[in-house]
Amino acid sequence: MSGHSKWSTIKRKKGANDAKRGAIFTRISKDISIAAKHGGDDPNMNSALRLAIKKAKSSNMPSSNIDRAIKKGTGKLDGTSFDSYLYEGYGPDGVAIMMEIMTDNKNRTVPEVRHIMSKNGGNLGESGCVNWIFEKKGRISIQKSSIDEETLLNHCLEFNIEDWDSSDNSFYEIEVFPDVFEELCSFLESKGYSIEAELDLLPQNTVKIKEKQAESLLNLLNLLEEHEDVQKVYTNLEILK
Repeated sequence: MSGHSKWSTIKRKKGANDAKRGAIFTRISKDISIAAKHGGDDPNMNSALRLAIKKAKSSNMPSSNIDRAIKKGTGKLDGTSFDSYLYEGYGPDGVAIMMEIMTDNKNRTVPEVRHIMSKNGGNLGESGCVNWIFEKKGRISIQKSSIDEETLLNHCLEFNIEDWDSSDNSFYEIEVFPDVFEELCSFLESKGYSIEAELDLLPQNTVKIKEKQAESLLNLLNLLEEHEDVQKVYTNLEILK
């Protein structure tokens, strides 16, 4: 959509910086381990693991790191065991925030996250306080250099897509319901297109804030994302240009 910038766009830019620092490898390793822990070590039978491995490879993560993360998740290799949690709360201006956390010590992580929130104008809320705002959707990003818009739209007509966005300079963004997510990903990959795909929590409504007034909120979101145990941050922030 034109005229504003959603947090997802900001996150992609930040993701590129994280990759340079190597922080992305730590997050992806946790994703792989958790996926293997809950769904087994065969990516053909474990869609979450398959997507995590694809993300690792697109980030140029060494195969040895991927194998080690899988073995940690399945218990074939000694090491730290991680558990995943979903926490929620509010930021400045009543913006809803949800966080996917993976940690080996919940009693350490939660107070640290609560401190970040309270120190920067937010607060960690009770379970259920904002999760009703979000809905699980598949998000697929396709490099514009790999396909023209008309061809991609014709492909997508075969599937039940929820939303379409071509406003980004480098990517087409497609939102789909979870039940067709895997099928559409497999179809696009079979055509040889370069895609990034993951299941996200997307807001059903947004809080619109002007760019100049969003500085403190963006600072909070960045601090949360920089915490080593926070895998993903979701928000219903919409920045108006």
